[in-house]
Amino acid sequence: MNIIYRSNATKKKFLEILIFLICVTVSFGQERYKSFKPGELWEDTDGVHINAHGGGILLVDDTYYWFGEHKIAGSEGNKSMVGVRVYSSEDLYNWKNEGVALKVENDTTSMLQKGSVIERPKVIYNSKTDEYVMWFHHELKGKGYDAALTGVAVSNKITGPYKYLNSFRLHPGVWPKNFSKAQREQAASYAEDKDLKWEERSKHGVYFLRDFEVGQMSRDMTLYKDEGGTAYHITASEENGTLLISKLSDDYHSLSKEYVRVFPGGNNEAPAIFKKADKYYMITSGLTGWDPNPARSAVANSMFGPWESLGNPVRGTEEQVKTTFKSQSTHILPAPNKDGDFIFMADRWTPNNPIDGRYLWLPIEFENEKPIIKWYSEWDLDFFN
Repeated sequence: MNIIYRSNATKKKFLEILIFLICVTVSFGQERYKSFKPGELWEDTDGVHINAHGGGILLVDDTYYWFGEHKIAGSEGNKSMVGVRVYSSEDLYNWKNEGVALKVENDTTSMLQKGSVIERPKVIYNSKTDEYVMWFHHELKGKGYDAALTGVAVSNKITGPYKYLNSFRLHPGVWPKNFSKAQREQAASYAEDKDLKWEERSKHGVYFLRDFEVGQMSRDMTLYKDEGGTAYHITASEENGTLLISKLSDDYHSLSKEYVRVFPGGNNEAPAIFKKADKYYMITSGLTGWDPNPARSAVANSMFGPWESLGNPVRGTEEQVKTTFKSQSTHILPAPNKDGDFIFMADRWTPNNPIDGRYLWLPIEFENEKPIIKWYSEWDLDFFN
């Protein structure tokens, strides 16, 4: 091909553009990030802001898979118009879009129809069934947050597609392990007090008794799988006033009958769990809707507790401590090849334009045997060396 230039200046400009395009082509799809910058725009390998809010991560062989809520722009963005998206990475910095793992349905008779709410999806692997199992908080279309269901979907492939199984309330007609007969009788007496405040109704089990036959509520939730393969569902229940921790069935498709109430009336949501040196740690948030609030932390020798409060894990300025760096917990990730080191994952919500929500990943440190979280505007995995 012969190119005729009108002037040397034109030729020079053409060559500059050509060199630029070659550089872009060569760099496209290659590693771009070499560190974490909490709260900043985080693009995938296609140059698009990662869309995996309220997410969780599963390591399979040497690859990490990040599942999260696919949000859209504008006022409808917090409804599920697409489903659950999944990304893959070998270094935790650079993420490839693997598509939609769980799609909402156009069938208006489906509980999972477009316009319902899918939040905080988490995936674990069942080695007995060779199956990946996803759980998520599920609200029905047009019902606000009244349904308070937990949903389950499965796949034989980590990236999906995931087959939706069911959504349901928790433990209808089943008493928790740590709710004695005396406590039940006390709760029944409190239920008769029509002037009892919301916090007291949750603390004393009034909402629990209300929902005993139909099943307990499930909103913000997470999963935790122990080394031996036992898995647990942890969720905000009883009008978000009390946490429930439930052991899953052997196939992870449903709940067993073993569960406990944790911090009754404590008003915790956004739970995230990790285990270090035979102790279980939990980080949660308070209840302020989409607005950030102080984080909480707790410790136990068993997933069924008893759980002991450790206070706010955040260290920093007054504003940072009060708002958890303007974010809310979603997952705690073991650091690569570092036994006993962990990464705190959180979301910085933007409810008026949900697609623009940002991600905060920060290292978890320990101080006086308590987990603490400090602000780093940029950091990398060498932090743990």
